[in-house]
Amino acid sequence: MKARLLDDARFPEIDEAGWRALAQKAVGEADVDEALSTTADDGFLIRPIEPRRTDVAATARSRREAGWLALQRVDDPDPKRANRQAREDVEAGAQGLSIVFDGAPNAFGYGLPATREALAAALDGIPIMKTHLRLDVHPASRQSLDWMVEILAAQRHDPTRLSLSFGIDPAAMFAASGRLRMSIEALRASMPQSLAHFFALGVPGVLLEADGRPYHNAGATEAQELGAMLSAAVSHLRMFETARQPLVYAAPHVGFALSADQNQLMTMAKIRALRRLWNRVQEACSVPASACVVHAETSWRMMTRLDPETNILRATVATFAAATGGADSISVVPHTMTHGLPGPFGRRLARNLQRILADESHIGFVEDPAAGSGSVEAVTDALCEKAWSEFQTLETEGGILDSLAADRFQARVEEAARRRAAEYESGRRVIVGTTLFPAGNERPVETLPADKHPMPTDGTVFCRPLAMRRLDEAAARSEEPA
Repeated sequence: MKARLLDDARFPEIDEAGWRALAQKAVGEADVDEALSTTADDGFLIRPIEPRRTDVAATARSRREAGWLALQRVDDPDPKRANRQAREDVEAGAQGLSIVFDGAPNAFGYGLPATREALAAALDGIPIMKTHLRLDVHPASRQSLDWMVEILAAQRHDPTRLSLSFGIDPAAMFAASGRLRMSIEALRASMPQSLAHFFALGVPGVLLEADGRPYHNAGATEAQELGAMLSAAVSHLRMFETARQPLVYAAPHVGFALSADQNQLMTMAKIRALRRLWNRVQEACSVPASACVVHAETSWRMMTRLDPETNILRATVATFAAATGGADSISVVPHTMTHGLPGPFGRRLARNLQRILADESHIGFVEDPAAGSGSVEAVTDALCEKAWSEFQTLETEGGILDSLAADRFQARVEEAARRRAAEYESGRRVIVGTTLFPAGNERPVETLPADKHPMPTDGTVFCRPLAMRRLDEAAARSEEPA
């Protein structure tokens, strides 16, 4: 009887012709592909129905057995308050902490003070041996390595047994702030030597990162974000090659960070495409393929100030897409961040959103659930092709750092942002709660008292910074995004 009930509960088998017949009912006499196809920001066509693929292997996350790590942001300018928040987060189920310092591109005006004392205070009492720690890209990234080592040494922790990720990406800081503290040539010459002792310590995890979030939040397309990340990662490899350090040892310490937004199909395909592209780069460098470690953070540009509760829905879709796409760790920007530094309610929702998806919905149980899906595979392939083309363009411009210095990559990103903003202004795209179904009354939002800080302006090398602007800001203005 039990087996019979299970048989009755199964979905009926359906082939492509069956799906097309169902879709035809929805569009009437219209052509299915013409009526339901959309064009991606990168120019390729996304068709409603694609044939199932059986010629592809699963694109696995590096944490294959354990799913993804749910991280919580540590970004309060008050170190003691940040410590109380971090302790509560870890006790309530956060598996790691994403430390966002003041001046980081994703600090959005806040952030922990960039000092050793502030970092030590924020981590006081945290079970470091059981907690994944990542330091997000920020102006003092290289100094923060020394701070972390000093803190670990004082607590007598074995660095080889820790779960760490150091987000060092000069290109991301250059793009967001428009400043570098030394010339590009000096940077390329000095970075391998400054990180050499960390290799000697045997610290596991990511030391250098290719961070695509500043480009995404400035309006980049998915392929532009991926292309910039590839160029940054290759730049890291070249630095070590110049210093005559074997790439086979350096490549596993290169990681990636990207934005996950409410476009579920595109976010899943973007993470899957990144893994394939990184494997291709390592193959071209004659390096054995190492795990592609991907951190995803929910998109800042998709969030709205009006009706901020709709940000919870967007963040849920984005987190689901990042997890099923194969992210190794995820952090959720609280839904109230557009109003100020999030209070306890916003932080709790951001934390519990991940725990519900992981512990109740078990969406990390299946490895690469999109493998073989005609639609996801088609978009993944298209993104690989477009991103590789963007990567090649950046390489002809001297790499991401030189392209930024010449304001070339910025021009392409800003053009993509203008096109997208125009679609929101014209109504071809909508933002629920802002341009579609706006709330009649706005409810008060809980935030913590904290002063906002601008991006740092110190440095000797300059480029035109990429301005991060949310879509609701772009949709409310007729002028082109800054």
